Amino acid sequence: MALLSIIVPSYNEEANIVNTAGRLTQVLTDADIPFEIVFVSDGSRDRTFDRVQELAAQDERICGIEFSRNFGKEAAIFAGLKQAKGNCCVVMDCDLQHPPQVIPEMYRLWQQGYDVVEGVKSDRGKESGLHRMFANLFYGIMSRLMKIDMKDTSDFKLLDRKVMDVLLGLTERNTFFRALTFWAGFSSVSVSYEVGERAFGTSKWSFRGLIRYAVSNTTSFTTAPLQLVTLAGGIFIAAAFVLGIQTLFNYFTHSAVEGFTTVILLILIVGGLLMISMGVIGHYIARIYEEVKGRPRYIIAKDTAKEKALHEKERE
Repeated sequence: MALLSIIVPSYNEEANIVNTAGRLTQVLTDADIPFEIVFVSDGSRDRTFDRVQELAAQDERICGIEFSRNFGKEAAIFAGLKQAKGNCCVVMDCDLQHPPQVIPEMYRLWQQGYDVVEGVKSDRGKESGLHRMFANLFYGIMSRLMKIDMKDTSDFKLLDRKVMDVLLGLTERNTFFRALTFWAGFSSVSVSYEVGERAFGTSKWSFRGLIRYAVSNTTSFTTAPLQLVTLAGGIFIAAAFVLGIQTLFNYFTHSAVEGFTTVILLILIVGGLLMISMGVIGHYIARIYEEVKGRPRYIIAKDTAKEKALHEKERE
């Protein structure tokens, strides 16, 4: 049977590494699926990578890499894609909120010829109402822009090797993995799952971090915010034209009234719009600057596979 690579981005997941590896090993062994597990420690400040090294020394099917610092989940996913040796791969979270028991079903669907198997949440788990509201708003906007229903999607998905190669061939540094699999356009099918509870630790995502993640992914994938700036400018020009006609009419009919409050409000509104517009444009310029520099998405500080090969060479 074809080799399946499991890519597990991990940030300060020391308490979850052993449990996650054990659950994945049990499920995939019972399903008779050949596999490898690739842990990607995203600059963790605890003993996450030490745990990975211990497991890698005990089981050759487990390997891992560690970044020199925190580069973000998107970078960790792409590092895992590059490291993976399988004919297909599954990307999942280390906290087991993406249930391992769904993976055999995803693998069988891949064997039937699907290039992408999307994990779709049937239940979002114990999320706060505010988190749920912003998540629905963000994916509603992205779905309209892409003309694809992205509601309840996640990074939990299976990709065929050719899809992996396409994504790795992209030259852009700022990516949105969750949406790129839709953009690539390969044959896909969805599998529903219920979000599991974390066995250990707490979520590493703060509300501020989620907002930044949403802004980053929106601007990396679409120019819609720039188009909204243009649309807002057109609306204000139209409003100014109407207001100008009204003002001239009042002037020539000698019915003009002092409008200090109106002027102040208009200045505040227009000034606020201009500042927001400059911020949006500045954000895109910053993105262009980051892309032009051509720096790598990530820097690998440690690699268990290379360490193991070096030890074997020294023994010889």
